[in-house]
Amino acid sequence: MPTRRTALLMVSAAILGGALGSFGALAQIKAVAQTPVRVGLKGYDPVAYFTLSTPTLGVAQYQYVYDGVLYRFANAHHRDLFKANPEKYAPQFGGSCAMNMAGGVRREADPTIWIISNGNLYVFAGTGGQTRFRDDTAAAGRATDNWKRLKETPSQ
Repeated sequence: MPTRRTALLMVSAAILGGALGSFGALAQIKAVAQTPVRVGLKGYDPVAYFTLSTPTLGVAQYQYVYDGVLYRFANAHHRDLFKANPEKYAPQFGGSCAMNMAGGVRREADPTIWIISNGNLYVFAGTGGQTRFRDDTAAAGRATDNWKRLKETPSQ
């Protein structure tokens, strides 16, 4: 027959175990709720555009979720640079085509077609959009305005 103290310890352990289980379930729900919708830049490392001047595929070992998008990096150093300043390295318009965004349409971009302008990374659906964006000095402003309206819409 357990003593009163042993019984009290058993009840306390059961209550604590139940509470911890609830917290564990809550953590799982929160993790699911924060699961990114997509892999940004089709898996290309956003920091590599700035540091290596070339699109470079990232690896799953080095990844980070920012603004609901999972980004992959070529190495831990790139991931850490991004984590320290994601606004500097994240592609504009969530990685959507900048020229299409300037025209009011959210379209998935090809991350191998890109430019850095005014310290920002822009990606495009095609080389024609890249050229037009370079020539149209007002395109970035229009795209920024349209992004406010189109951010929550799916890409075409």
